[in-house]
Order: sequence, then structure tokens, then C-alpha cells
Amino acid sequence: MAQSQTQTVGLYDHEADALLGSEQFADRVSLLPGERGAIEPGRRVRIMWGQDMLLDALDGKYRTIVCGINEEDNTHGIIAQLVNRITTSQWSVNSVTSYAKMFHESVAVHAAHDREPYVLKYDLDSVLILALLRPKGKPTFSLDDLGRGFRTIAKMLQGRPDRKPVAAVSFLGARSNRLTDADGNEPSFESVLRTIYDAGYRGDIYPSPGMWGFSHVGVFPSYPFPEGLARMREGSS
Repeated sequence: MAQSQTQTVGLYDHEADALLGSEQFADRVSLLPGERGAIEPGRRVRIMWGQDMLLDALDGKYRTIVCGINEEDNTHGIIAQLVNRITTSQWSVNSVTSYAKMFHESVAVHAAHDREPYVLKYDLDSVLILALLRPKGKPTFSLDDLGRGFRTIAKMLQGRPDRKPVAAVSFLGARSNRLTDADGNEPSFESVLRTIYDAGYRGDIYPSPGMWGFSHVGVFPSYPFPEGLARMREGSS
């Protein structure tokens, strides 16, 4: 009987594999296998390592984008990049910010006791923006704000196939709409994932560019993370 042979699959043509050793690149991640088991649709948040959210949105990969917005300045947010590049949109950077301010002023009069953050809808023709409005008087979002906002977003997506696929920013490394914990620091990416997952969100999420600097730490392609991670934590405690 002939012996089975193991073939090595090459990634690149013309022996370029030898030229692209990962140790040559400072910005990289070490992607680990996700949870293996029974396939259950609608139970994970996919983490889009290595992908460009702006390009994917402009290429029509998503029908809905989730991000943050405030009533003061959004020039550095992804919503500004989208309205500047989607030529069929009637929104501008100034008008999306003005609308956020007008909305805040309106609810201050008519719905003063409602719970923030509110979710504003911006129709850019080719994509819908669901923007979490930073609570009035707060310089940053909190994880509690994020959880309440994503619970509203999950309801807005439920039963609406016309609003999917959907992708969200991670709210980490942001300039216009920062996310902080009780100590004023940015929370971990896992804390963000846990918060939006527990709120019912099941779309994609894009890590911040700064996360490319964690090449020494393994990352997973989706959330919840494999159960083995919890066992490893218990073993190290």
C-alpha cells in the first residue's frame, strides 16, 4: 500500500513565502483558531482582523455601520470619512454634527427623563449609519453607555434583514468619541466585546489600528472566545 504523503501548501507564488517572514514586520497579530464545535448561526461577533472598515463600507460590504457621534466635533470619526466619500449622500460633516446638537436640544425639552445614549440614524443612500450619541455633558462614552446603546441597536436590527450585514467600530483608540472606564482609561477589547455581545449585538466589529502592536499576544477571530481561555485563566490564578 502506498504511503500517504503530507504536502506543504504555499501561500505565495515564486517562493515569496521565504521573503515575508512575520518577524520582519512590527505591526502584526498572531491569529489563533476560533472555537470548534457545533455550528450555531447568530451566536458570535466576528472580529475583522486585517480588514479596512472604511474600504469595506465603501465597497458595499455592509448595509449598516455602527459608530459614535457627539454634538461638538466629529471630523476625526469614521462618519466624517464616510460622508466625505459617499457622493450620493446629502449629509456633510457639519450637518451630521448639527443634527446631533439639534437632537440633544430637542430631547432636553421633550424627553428630559429618557435614558441616554440615543441612537441617531443617518441614511447615506448606500449605507445606513446608526450612531451612538455621546451623552450630553460627558467627555467620553462609558461601558455602561455602550451597553445601553447596543441594546437599542440590537432591537433596531432585529427582524430587519435590510439592515444587515452590519459592522461596528470598537470605540477604542478613537479621537472624536473616546471610550473610558471608571478610572478614565480605555477598557480592554475583551470588555468591549463582552458588553456589546451581552447587549445582543451579533454583527462584525473592527479592531482599532493600535491593536496591530500586540504581535506577542494571540488573538481570536470571533467572540465569545474559546472555553479553553477560561480554563487557562483558572489555572494561572
